[in-house]
Amino acid sequence: MCFCASLWLSRYNGGCILQPARFSPAMKRIAKTLSILFSVIVLMAGLLAWRIYAFGNTSSDAPADAAVVLGAAVWTTNVSPVFRERINHAISLYHKGQVRKLIFTGGQGNPGEPTESSAARDYALQSGVPASDILIEEKSHTTYENIVYAKQLADTNGIKRVLIVSDPLHMKRAMAIASDLGLTADPSPTPSTRYQGLKSQIGLLAHETYYYIGYLLQRPFLS
Repeated sequence: MCFCASLWLSRYNGGCILQPARFSPAMKRIAKTLSILFSVIVLMAGLLAWRIYAFGNTSSDAPADAAVVLGAAVWTTNVSPVFRERINHAISLYHKGQVRKLIFTGGQGNPGEPTESSAARDYALQSGVPASDILIEEKSHTTYENIVYAKQLADTNGIKRVLIVSDPLHMKRAMAIASDLGLTADPSPTPSTRYQGLKSQIGLLAHETYYYIGYLLQRPFLS
């Protein structure tokens, strides 16, 4: 006797003829609904990715009290290339007089390494920014925490308006978080981002789309 899962069988000369499975109308409706739902999700993700990409070109020329630099990796004792570009942009804003202070964010990534914010502070000091104009927080490990602790520093030091400094594709999520936390902020993406190639930009865009969707889903449960 022949047996084949998910297929109808019929006898022919002692063998089996395989025939396509026949789905009930209810199963066909379910399959069609799932197909439509999947298409809608893909379309929405694509539209969101486009909004993230387009927002990366938004940059404010308005003055602010401080620039908030979102943390990135530290390599041993040096800032990573991505982080360096963020810090350089913030230092440029400071030297142009667009901001009065720099707020560096980011805790310790790996044991034995300095915190992201302290490494950034050392870099800024070597670039001529006085210590009195640098504030750091050393507890955060995510973009959300970067902005939570930056806002605490801003509130404590009488800072009313800030510029958020990060890579262009990071700005949409960062600005959404700042707005939700009540931090008065404008975007100032790095003009010299390290994510220049098409492959790296697509990878970062997919990463940011994923995490932005995750943030939107978590938003109702965040205090």
